[in-house]
Amino acid sequence: MEAVIAVIALLFLLFVVLGAYATVKVVGAAKRGVDRTISQARRTVEDTTLRAKTLAQPGPLGEVAQLRLKLRTSMRATQDALHAGVAEDESLKESLGLFERLSAHGRELDDELKRLETEPDREALASRLPGLRGRTERITQSADSLRWAARDRARRFADDDLDSLSAQIDVEAGALRHWTTEPRPAASWPEAPAPDGAASGGQTWPEGPQSRTAEEPTRSAITPPGRRPTYPWQKKPRPESTT
Repeated sequence: MEAVIAVIALLFLLFVVLGAYATVKVVGAAKRGVDRTISQARRTVEDTTLRAKTLAQPGPLGEVAQLRLKLRTSMRATQDALHAGVAEDESLKESLGLFERLSAHGRELDDELKRLETEPDREALASRLPGLRGRTERITQSADSLRWAARDRARRFADDDLDSLSAQIDVEAGALRHWTTEPRPAASWPEAPAPDGAASGGQTWPEGPQSRTAEEPTRSAITPPGRRPTYPWQKKPRPESTT
């Protein structure tokens, strides 16, 4: 009885642990989903604000907002492309590592541009714009190069797979349509050798067993008895009387 109670208690404890683990996993997944949604909403709001500043604030402030918007758009697109491709192509891990190093420079530049949005000295801001423009161009060009290389690689693999699949389908289609066989030659009668002294122009029939039987001389079914040999112990036949 004590063993049964111990087993029941152990099962109850196991169910409690499994329930707690499942609850933690569900809560963590929900929290990550909420964080992801909040991050996406925040990025959308920031991008919308930057577009509004680009149109509403001409001059250095508008150009700073434009540079920041260009940087964020390029880096986000490259990040999404690499993360989506690395799940199918393991060779993109090295490219993803390079992008992480590039992202450090991109975040640093984005923070600097964000601080310059509230810079009151327009002349100092205008003097720093050429350097900021050059850094933004270098980072975005590198990010675009990684993104397009990953897309070209994926498209190349897709084209190769499509070519191989098309070739296999063509072979299978040809095999499915191969329902006819090659025509057989028409049967013809064999030509018999011409008999001696006969013209070779006429058609002759092959020699059959009936004709061969007809040409052979008739033989008697029973062989006639031959002369029987005589032996010394046999009696001589008596001569018949002539009377």
